[in-house]
Amino acid sequence: MRAHYTQLWLWIMFMKRFLSLVALTLSAAAFAPGSYAAALDAPLACNESGHQFIADLVQQQAIDPKPSRVESNSINAFTPLSGADLTAFGFHVFAIVGFEKDDPMFRAGDGEPIARSAYGVVVFGSESKVRDAVAGSGTAIVHHVAPFVTAIFCKRS
Repeated sequence: MRAHYTQLWLWIMFMKRFLSLVALTLSAAAFAPGSYAAALDAPLACNESGHQFIADLVQQQAIDPKPSRVESNSINAFTPLSGADLTAFGFHVFAIVGFEKDDPMFRAGDGEPIARSAYGVVVFGSESKVRDAVAGSGTAIVHHVAPFVTAIFCKRS
């Protein structure tokens, strides 16, 4: 149980570091010449693998294929490309995360992986509003990251 809380703490710390990148990402997206919009509600019903989720977004040129950060629990963070307008359950997505064990698409962290396969998004929105929007859509985990920043996460053991 203690390892679970350690992983959650690492996840929270990781997301707080991303907040400094949020303003830059939003500014770049606002002034992008081309744009790409996608709602990620369906994959966040947790019915696919981390590989499939990330590979689909890379193929659609919605995210940078190279992770911008890798946490010790092997969660790889990907940045939306300039002009990508990604949403999840009506909330703006500013970070995409994923991992699949033994998959060359992902880099491993130096600690214990959070799961065999995991993926999700980080959105602007309070935990309660995101939880209400996600309710009944599958088995996604909703997790408070910071004030008005919430993660929607799927994992398979």
